[in-house]
This record gives sequence, C-alpha cells and structure tokens, in this order.
Amino acid sequence: MTSLGRRPISKRWVYALSTGVTLGLLTLGLAACGSRTATTSTRSTPSGTVAPAATTSSPAAQSSSGKTLIVFGAGTLANPFSQEFAAFKRQNPGVAIQSQFGASSDMIRDVTQLGEPCDVVGSADYSLIPSEMFSAGSKSFATWYIGFVSNQITFAYTSHSKGAEQLTPTNWYRVLAEPGVRIGRSTPAADPSGYQILQMLKLAQSYYHDPHISASILKNSPNSSEAPSETSLLGALESGQIDYLAIYRSDALQDHLRYIDLPPQISLSDPALAKTYATVSVQGPTGPVTGKPIIYGLTIPTNAPHPSLAEKFVGFVLSAQGRAIMRANGFVVLSPALASNPSALPVPLQHLTKAWPK
Repeated sequence: MTSLGRRPISKRWVYALSTGVTLGLLTLGLAACGSRTATTSTRSTPSGTVAPAATTSSPAAQSSSGKTLIVFGAGTLANPFSQEFAAFKRQNPGVAIQSQFGASSDMIRDVTQLGEPCDVVGSADYSLIPSEMFSAGSKSFATWYIGFVSNQITFAYTSHSKGAEQLTPTNWYRVLAEPGVRIGRSTPAADPSGYQILQMLKLAQSYYHDPHISASILKNSPNSSEAPSETSLLGALESGQIDYLAIYRSDALQDHLRYIDLPPQISLSDPALAKTYATVSVQGPTGPVTGKPIIYGLTIPTNAPHPSLAEKFVGFVLSAQGRAIMRANGFVVLSPALASNPSALPVPLQHLTKAWPK
C-alpha cells in the first residue's frame, strides 16, 4: 500500500524563497501555490523515485503509447494523484501526463471559459461539475460525474499554534475565538473548502447551541487570511504565520499535522447526515451552496482530446490499486463509486460504479 508522502514544493514557493523578499503576514504561504500548481508528471513521487517501467506491455497499453493525458484537479488531489500517475504510467509505458491543481472552480473554469484542453477533471465538490459544466453558456462540457472518495473538513494546526495545548474536541471553537489567534482559509468564491468551512461553522452553532461561534471565529480569519486554495497556506501554517488552517482531514494526514476531530454532525463527512447538512447554506462560486456530504467528483469533458486514455485513467483510479492509493492518503473510498447518470457513463466505467442514491 502506498505510504503518505510529503507534498511537492511548487515553482512559486521556490521563487518566493529565492527572492528573499518579505511581503508581510501570509505572503510566504500565498506564494506557495498561488491560484494553482501546474506540473508535468514524471516518475518521481512525493515519497521517492519510481523504478522505470518494464519495456513489455499489453496491446492496450501499447495503443496509448505516445499520448499525453491532461488532468485538472482540486489542490487536495495533487499529492495522491501524483502517485496515481506514477502507478498508471507503469502500466502504460510511453504515456505522458500533464497536470494542474488548484481551486476546483478555477480548474473547471479553465475548461469552460478559457478553453484549455483537458481529459479528466477532479473536483473537491462533485456538485460543481453539473452546476458549472453541464450547461456552460450555450455548450455542455460534461454529461456525467462519478463520486469516488469522501473527506471531512477540519482545522489543522501544529504544536506551536496559539492555544494548541489547551485545545480539545469539545472546546475547540472557544480556543479558535481567542484574541490573537490567526486562522487561514481558502476563498469561498472559488474553492470548496472555503465554503464548506463556513457551512461547518453554521452547523456548529446549532450543534453546540451557541449562535456566536461563526462570527467569533471568523473575526480571527479576515479576508487577508484567505487564499485561492487551502493547500497554498500549508507553508504559512508550518512556518507559524497562521495558527490554524481550515483544510481537509486528508491534507492534515498527508502533511503530518495535528487536526481537530470534529463530530460527524458538523464535519460534512457522513452521507447519512445529509439532511442535517442541508439545513445550512452559504455563498459559493456561483451563488448559494447548500451543505452536503463532502464527495469528490470525476468527469471527462465532452471535448477531451484523449477520451479513451481518460477512460483508462479514471478506470485505474477506481480500481483496487487506485483505491488503495487514495485510502493511504487519508481519503474515505467509495466502493463502488457513485455514478450520477449511469446510462451516459462510458461503457468501460459502468461496471465500476453504481447509481447515485436519490
């Protein structure tokens, strides 16, 4: 099983270090990834270098040789997908992979508004695919999506975070509201974790019977603490520029950070509590977003340049080996995966999914 690896350092982080310019609170963290991280996949993974693939391959693998798979994904998928890419390439020698990770809504808009070629889209909120791709102006960029893993929203912190030693699963919201605490989060206008943390805080108000929780915590997280994606603030957290970071549990595990074990009634992690989550709504990328369980979505755009190769990669992610990689990186795997529109799904993927429950 794949072990948890360290997150790759982006080119913008290297640039920030090389210039030696100090721009104030959070600048270092924001420079870490900016709005997105573009990479070209090689045989290196966060946990080491992968041995060269064998020269022999199946006829199916040979038919993919020389093609380039283009993947756009949520920032929180960057680490596990780098491992998915390496394993997929070992089975498909000759395939090149180009990938770009950032705020889910930004990744989708690169396809629907900027016209960038893309074979596979991975979103941290499955509902962004139908809302932003099924009908984008006069064109449809997708007709189906698959829910393949789930996650939970939380706050990550370090041993040096203000109030860390006093924090417990029952008093966390009081500690985070203390004067002088600095909290980072992503923008709800582009990133699912940005609006999911706001949904969680609203749910917490009902759960703890305290109507002031959200406002008390957000006063320690001004707009200057927002970033395009939550993973771009990991450097700020680890360097002590912020004390707490609104982020997914999977990211906290991958980066060996402490995190608050929130109850399922507020962490958006339990599909059985969907009705409870739906009692809150906040502003998202295109309008109000109702609370729902956090489920990541995959789709292949209708104008994908390499649809057959894309189907093969999605099939690999849904395979036993692909699921093991996601599980090892802190995600909860949905097996079988959930298909929004089974009849529209590519035939090679249909046997790997079941219909999404109504």
